[in-house]
Amino acid sequence: MSEVLILDPTQSADACVIWLHGLGADRYDFQPVAEALQKSLRSTRFILPQAPTQAVTINGGWAMPSWYDILAMSPARAINRDQLEASAQTVIGLIEAQRDSGIDPARIFLAGFSQGGAVVLHTAFLRWQGPLGGVLALSTYAPTFGDDLQLAAAQKSLPTLCLHGSHDDVVLPAMGRAAFEALQAQGVPVEWREYPMGHEVLMEEIQAIGDWLTQRLNR
Repeated sequence: MSEVLILDPTQSADACVIWLHGLGADRYDFQPVAEALQKSLRSTRFILPQAPTQAVTINGGWAMPSWYDILAMSPARAINRDQLEASAQTVIGLIEAQRDSGIDPARIFLAGFSQGGAVVLHTAFLRWQGPLGGVLALSTYAPTFGDDLQLAAAQKSLPTLCLHGSHDDVVLPAMGRAAFEALQAQGVPVEWREYPMGHEVLMEEIQAIGDWLTQRLNR
């Protein structure tokens, strides 16, 4: 994995958000968002990892920052599962590093936009076995949630906020809803929020994320 951008808070860190960018972006993509959130989350560290640069089949095989290769768009997105698993292991390593630094895993949150969100959903619900603070799934989908999805007790109690644009033509709202409904069917405390936007992030959405994180960190 390439470098990780670490944004330390003004106070001693007692919480952490690990935030994955989308396809073709980089670790600086969500730096302004993280810095805005830290104005109220004064003891929360933000970890912004960088996806490896590798070939992406649907983009003509051009190399770009990606958490995994997308082989085809339809009928369902075909992906390189080994690369997805490698990215999930990267996230687990970041969780463990923060835990080992003294942060309670119950105060570590995973967030991801688009392809980064797919990695986060896979990691939180299918790979990480311990506690977490919650999951933020932005404009994303869950390529590894099948009809046979079965979650452990720790995963079923994981607070999750799914946010999506009603005009998103990159990751269709129906794809995000499918992930939300799969978690809902398992009894996960999951919320769905839809915004009049495309494949992007709005300030109103960021404010909602800040409120959601504040509620969970101040309990």
